[in-house]
Amino acid sequence: MGSLEAPTTTENGSTATPAGNGKSLATDGTARVPPPEMTSEKPPDSDSSKRRRSSVLPLEVGTRVMCRWRDGKYHPVKVIERRKVSSSDPNDYEYYVHYTEFNRRLDEWVKLEQLDLESVEAVVDEKVEEKGATGLKMTRHQKRKIDETHVEGHEELDAASLREHEEFTKVKNIATIELGRYEIETWYFSPFPPEYNDCLKLYFCEFCLNFMKRKEQLQRHMRKCDLKHPPGDEIYRSGTLSMFEVDGKKNKVYGQNLCYLAKLFLDHKTLYYDVDLFLFYVLCECDDRGCHMVGYFSKEKHSEESYNLACILTLPPYQRKGYGKFLIAFSYELSKKEGKVGTPERPLSDLGLLSYRGYWTRVLLDILKKHKGNISIKELSDMTAIKAEDILTTLQSLELIQYRKGQHVICADPKVLDRHLKAAGRGGLEVDVSKLIWTPYKEQS
Repeated sequence: MGSLEAPTTTENGSTATPAGNGKSLATDGTARVPPPEMTSEKPPDSDSSKRRRSSVLPLEVGTRVMCRWRDGKYHPVKVIERRKVSSSDPNDYEYYVHYTEFNRRLDEWVKLEQLDLESVEAVVDEKVEEKGATGLKMTRHQKRKIDETHVEGHEELDAASLREHEEFTKVKNIATIELGRYEIETWYFSPFPPEYNDCLKLYFCEFCLNFMKRKEQLQRHMRKCDLKHPPGDEIYRSGTLSMFEVDGKKNKVYGQNLCYLAKLFLDHKTLYYDVDLFLFYVLCECDDRGCHMVGYFSKEKHSEESYNLACILTLPPYQRKGYGKFLIAFSYELSKKEGKVGTPERPLSDLGLLSYRGYWTRVLLDILKKHKGNISIKELSDMTAIKAEDILTTLQSLELIQYRKGQHVICADPKVLDRHLKAAGRGGLEVDVSKLIWTPYKEQS
C-alpha cells in the first residue's frame, strides 16, 4: 500500500521540499510546527567546544545529535551513513541522518556545520540483549524496530527481514526527479539499474515514463515520443479527469518504470519487475498538451484474498486535492462492477491507512444516516463492496457497534453520526459512475 496525502512540491526552477514555511511532517502527512522543547539555538564556538569537536569527529554511524533543519531549528537525528568530503581535513564528512521523531521520508544528507556537536551522544550498543517474560532474547534494537513496524507499514516483516530491508534502502539514491513541469524531491530509495547509481536527479518522460540522466536526453526523447497519455485503454473521462487501464503484461516496460517511480515515494513497496500479473489504473489531468499522470493504483488480475488494490500513490504535486480519495473510491466502483467485495492489500502505509479509514467512515455513515430501520453488516457490504471485516473494524473504532446475544448490533444515533461525519472531513472528488466504461479483466485464450 502506498502514500496518498503528504508533502508539497514546486514547479521547475525551484526546490520541492517535504514541508514548507518552517513546518515539518508528522507521520500522518500533515504539517506541524515542532514544539519549543524540540528546538535550541546553537551556541558560539569556544575552546571547550573546539576540544569537544576534535574528540567526537568524525561521527560514527549510529551517533545521535541535534541537527539544524530547513526551518532553522534543531531537531534530534541519528547518523545513518557518512561520506568523505574532498578536503584536506580528515574529519570533513557529510552525514546522512534520520530525524528520529519523523518519518523516513525526511532523511537527508547534511553538512557538518548543520550539526550541534555539543549535543553528541555516544553510540548506543544496540546489541545489548534484553530477556523478556517468555525467556526469548531480543536486542534493544530489534525491540524498537518491531515497535516501529506498525507505524512504518512493515507489518509483514520479522525483525531480521526488517533490518535487512532498512540496511539495503537506508540511503536515498535519487534526490530529485523531473516529471512534466514539476521538480519533485524524493522520499525513499528505489532500486534503479546500477548505471543510475551516480545520479542525484533523474528526468522522466511524463507519458511513457522512460527515465534519463540528463535534461538534454529528455529533450531529445520528447521530440520522438509519440505518446500523449499512458498506454492502454481509457476507461473513464469526466471533465479534465481521465483514467487509463494499463495491462502490465502488454506494457511491461511502462509498468516497471511506474514501479521504479512509485518506489521513490513508497517505503515498503517490493514489486519492481514482475508486472505481468497486475493491472495499473493511471489517473490523469488532461489539457491540450496531453494527459498528465497525477497518481495511480495497481490491482492483481486474480486475487484469492479479494484484494481490489495493491499499491496506491498520488504524486506529491497533486496531493491534497482529493485524488487519493478518488482512487480509493474508483477501486470500489470496479469491485461493484465485478460483483465482488474488495479490500486493499496489506500492509497499509501510514498515510494509506488514514485515507482508507476516512473513506470507509464517510461511506458507511452516509448510508446509516439515510437508512431507515435496521441494517446488517452484510447488507452494508453488499451496498458498498467494502469487505465485512473492514466495516466491522471501522464501526468499532467509532464505537457504533455492540455485541449482543451472539451478534453485532449497529447503534446509530443521528447526533453521533453527524459528529463523526464532521470529523471525517470532506469526501473529495466523486466518481461519476455513468462515465465509467469498463468490463472486468478476463485472461485471453
